[in-house]
Amino acid sequence: MSRSEPATYPIHLARVYDHDAPVIGARLLVDRLWPRGISKAELALDDWLKGLAPSNDLRHWYHANLGQWQAFTTRYRAELDGDNDDVARCLDWCRKGPVTLLYASREESHNNADVLRDYLLEKLGAGA
Repeated sequence: MSRSEPATYPIHLARVYDHDAPVIGARLLVDRLWPRGISKAELALDDWLKGLAPSNDLRHWYHANLGQWQAFTTRYRAELDGDNDDVARCLDWCRKGPVTLLYASREESHNNADVLRDYLLEKLGAGA
């Protein structure tokens, strides 16, 4: 890697309720609401990026349309493309070292953190 290329590191995912899940690097909560039953000390976050979570309107829409994963992904990515300071802050974390995006959803493959990881990797690859 040349000096002009920004460093990029792995982006991991972990569910906050899976206490055995490995958490590597900076611990970033990417949900709008604090996870129930988890203390702040227990979670030991480096940052809580509420602005990276889907809007309340989108979250409610998705819960009413669970079969519409691709439509949710498209809408969520459009929200992330909007003026979002937390995207820039998260990209800064990603350039400093490995990060783990923490989420509360029961769904391990259809959740906002999964979409967010792909989005961030694309932005990092494009030099954003």
